[in-house]
Amino acid sequence: MPLSPETPSKSRRRRILDPIREFLQTESAGGFALIGATVIALIWANSPLSDSYFDFWHRDLRVGSGPLAITEDLRHWVNDGLMAIFFFVVALEIKRELVGGELRNPRNAALPIALALGGMVIPAAIFTAIAWGTPGGEGWAIPMATDIAFALAALSLAGTRVPAGARLLLLSLAIVDDLGAIIVIALFYSKGIHPEWLAGTAAAVAVILLLRRAKLGNPWVYLLPAVILWYCTFRSGVHSTLAGVALGLLTPAGEFGGRRPMEDLEHRMHPIASYLVLPLFALANAGVALGGPAFRDALGSRLTWAVLVGLLIGKPVGILLAGWASVRLGLTTIPGDMRMRDLLPISLVAGIGFTVSLFIAGLSFDGTLLENAKAGILLGSVLSAAAGMAVLFLRSQPRPG
Repeated sequence: MPLSPETPSKSRRRRILDPIREFLQTESAGGFALIGATVIALIWANSPLSDSYFDFWHRDLRVGSGPLAITEDLRHWVNDGLMAIFFFVVALEIKRELVGGELRNPRNAALPIALALGGMVIPAAIFTAIAWGTPGGEGWAIPMATDIAFALAALSLAGTRVPAGARLLLLSLAIVDDLGAIIVIALFYSKGIHPEWLAGTAAAVAVILLLRRAKLGNPWVYLLPAVILWYCTFRSGVHSTLAGVALGLLTPAGEFGGRRPMEDLEHRMHPIASYLVLPLFALANAGVALGGPAFRDALGSRLTWAVLVGLLIGKPVGILLAGWASVRLGLTTIPGDMRMRDLLPISLVAGIGFTVSLFIAGLSFDGTLLENAKAGILLGSVLSAAAGMAVLFLRSQPRPG
């Protein structure tokens, strides 16, 4: 029996939903790769070979020659270079959500925006209250982040106990959260701005826009301007990963030059970010000594507790308060397959900060302060995941598939 032709509305719906399903699947699987890399980093950093862990990631690598050369240790090459790919994919997802996803419709976008704002403001306020007057105070943005991959991986373990609407709501919340983190990094964690290199960044953006205007759809045409954009951003004092954000937002949505570049790039680059970049980032940054005097010092640090409490308590309190208030005031509505109580496990797993939290910690501190912040991030993220999973498994039964 011949299949009936697909109607335009069905085709459009499939074009919108298929990338979302693919994104959720890749993020969930990438979350387990991230967990694996984190475990390896922790074992390596706490083994008899611990010195080799720190020596390896602090080994310098020089790229280029003369005055244009860049010399960074391997950890910073991962954080400043490879993480630009991660933020590029994040920007693509933000743009797709704004153009054709849940965030395009103001009514649908209202709830995740409200939840994300509550989940950023309250943790930052709690952090500031605990760390006020200490050298760790400038890390106030660390507990604002939600790790999409880790959080979705945690929800996937609960199977059908989690309504489909909850996964989409968490995804939208985390995307808004990432947008907030990008703005915070640009405004508060860029230091020593060099106007001449910013001019180079603007020139690279102008070249990309001219290539777009010429309707050149082949992504390889944009490679050299993209590299120049990253280099100029790196030299400008604005964090270099924001070059990835700019490239993602400059990518055309819809049909362009006979291609669909945003969908194609997300399809190709998302697995690279999830299965290579983020595990390498975790391997380079998650190695924290969990025994001996260093860890005892971390537990006695107000910075550690400010991060931990901000993630474990601040995130769920902020999200739940924002959700309750916005629904009560009639500003938002809960998705049809969810109830208000379904916000509790979402708010708890949103406290898994990890990737962006570690990233902001690296921009804020070094030495002992960085190690204390990392300890707070790891403890806060693990306890948030455990609390969210406990609520899901103790409170609910699997839903019929």
